[in-house]
Amino acid sequence: MLFNSFSFILCFLPITFVIFFILGRYAPNRYATLWLVIASFLFYGYWDIQYIPLLFISILFNYYMGKKLYNTHSKTWLSLGIIVNLSLLGYFKYMNFFLDNINTLAGKNLFDMPHVILPLGISFFTFTQIAYLIDTYRKEAIPNSFVVYAEFVTIFPHLIAGPIISYKDMLPQFINPKTFIPDYKNIGMGLSLFSMGLFKKVVIADSLSPVVEKVFTHTDKLTFLEAWIGAISYTFQLYFDFSGYSEMAIGLGLLFNLKLPVNFNSPYQATSIIDFWRRWHMTLGLWVKDYLYIPLGGNRHGEWNKMRNLLVSMFLIGLWHGAGWTFIIWGTLHGIFLMVNHQWRRLKIALPKFVNWSITFLCVTFAWVFFRAQSVHDAYQVIFCMLDITNFAIPDHGLAAKLFANTGIASIKWSIPSSLGTSLLELFILFAALLLLKNPIVLQKKIKPKYTWLLLTCILFLISMCYIGTFGTGEFLYFQF
Repeated sequence: MLFNSFSFILCFLPITFVIFFILGRYAPNRYATLWLVIASFLFYGYWDIQYIPLLFISILFNYYMGKKLYNTHSKTWLSLGIIVNLSLLGYFKYMNFFLDNINTLAGKNLFDMPHVILPLGISFFTFTQIAYLIDTYRKEAIPNSFVVYAEFVTIFPHLIAGPIISYKDMLPQFINPKTFIPDYKNIGMGLSLFSMGLFKKVVIADSLSPVVEKVFTHTDKLTFLEAWIGAISYTFQLYFDFSGYSEMAIGLGLLFNLKLPVNFNSPYQATSIIDFWRRWHMTLGLWVKDYLYIPLGGNRHGEWNKMRNLLVSMFLIGLWHGAGWTFIIWGTLHGIFLMVNHQWRRLKIALPKFVNWSITFLCVTFAWVFFRAQSVHDAYQVIFCMLDITNFAIPDHGLAAKLFANTGIASIKWSIPSSLGTSLLELFILFAALLLLKNPIVLQKKIKPKYTWLLLTCILFLISMCYIGTFGTGEFLYFQF
């Protein structure tokens, strides 16, 4: 079930909300918690009911493994728990990729490709539960009831695409009696954030989808301008899609008095790659730092090991996002960018802020090409067109044609379609918005509740409702990962 669907907004959400607080008022709190777990399983099963048993078994295994770890503090049990979780993720997400590469290297089909469908959200609930096992091993998380643990894993606002949450941070909220009493301030903030996120998804991100799709499905016929429009459009589409989802998730959490962690903080305002990764998908970055980068040694054992740990961490982030060489290259590129960024800082050479921002944004945009492309070959095609200034494709008449008539820039018989002109205008507006406006979550904290704020929320919500389904199915991009 999608957040941006009529069935969710008009049916699932209000029913879940009302029953939760009725049970919270007239029944023991555990019944309200159980209802939220049941509703979350229904939410998950709406996509494909056959994977509900898989999710349930995963929760059951990790719950009892966590209790075992808390009581024994055994590295053997911890290793077993992590191996089982990674094996589950590896089979469903990477089996076809692994066998396909073996067949390619062998030059023949040694293995038939199994028909494995990727369970929705498996990357997120696997990472969430691995963190839980490590935290219980470290005595940083105290196991509670099975129902509360099931709520932690399945709570529907974050189940499919995050934010990645921490058990030790969320447990006090799950068992707090105030959680089961309606808080009208939280409800107001939650609806505001949900409306903002919905607008970002269905009005902005989805409207960019046709342009991106056209560019990345015709990589062999692109001009310089088309390649850049496609790359930058995807750069914005992915941000508004995923940040929109995250804000909707945080807003939904607030409706139930749960404060989920912030996942984005204006990442395209970053003036370095280091700064970018402190602002982009923040819960993933924190997870990798706490459970991968620091255990590898972090920056404690010299500069060389620090660079190695950065590269390994980013390589694995790329692999986590998808079973494909395009994702691996994307992650590795960011690892290299981070290494260069750290070494540049050691030189203590100050550049103008605009130069730093420009370099950062260009690096991020070029890397996103690999993230979006269907193959490495397609990514190279797009990047080649982005760098081929001779394929600028100016109009074949008018002042521009005369100016470039005797230059090396090719003047072919082609006129910029109005659709591309519209795309350029849209991208310019989005540039301005992302550079000048603050993150909605940060912005909302500084605005006092007023009728103008209520009116803005209602307008955004109504416009978004009118746009639902306009540009296709409206699936969130991170559902693929």
